[in-house]
Amino acid sequence: MNSLRNRVQLIGNLGSDPEIKSFEKDRKMARINLAVNESYKDNDGKTIKETHWHNLVAWGKTAELAEKFLKKGKEVAVEGKLVTRSYEDKEGVKKYVTEVNVSEILFLGSNKEKE
Repeated sequence: MNSLRNRVQLIGNLGSDPEIKSFEKDRKMARINLAVNESYKDNDGKTIKETHWHNLVAWGKTAELAEKFLKKGKEVAVEGKLVTRSYEDKEGVKKYVTEVNVSEILFLGSNKEKE
């Protein structure tokens, strides 16, 4: 059961091209916005479709793969862990951000971008 602690798996489409940042010693980070679509039926039997947006962060080789192969609209499956961090904005207000720290990316679908 230990391997199930703080484990996130998502399948969705990229909302934009990955944002890549480079650091010393050729270390890279990729920020990725992922849209996950969900549909269900309400009490009246009407199909409801919802889109949930997730912020993903990938480091090292995973970020390099994202930079090379991922584009807006691409369908991917990701696995990682949920991380919450905080920072102070310019006005000194404390902000909280929840992200998925990606350890694996699986490329799904075709190589064509969604329109």
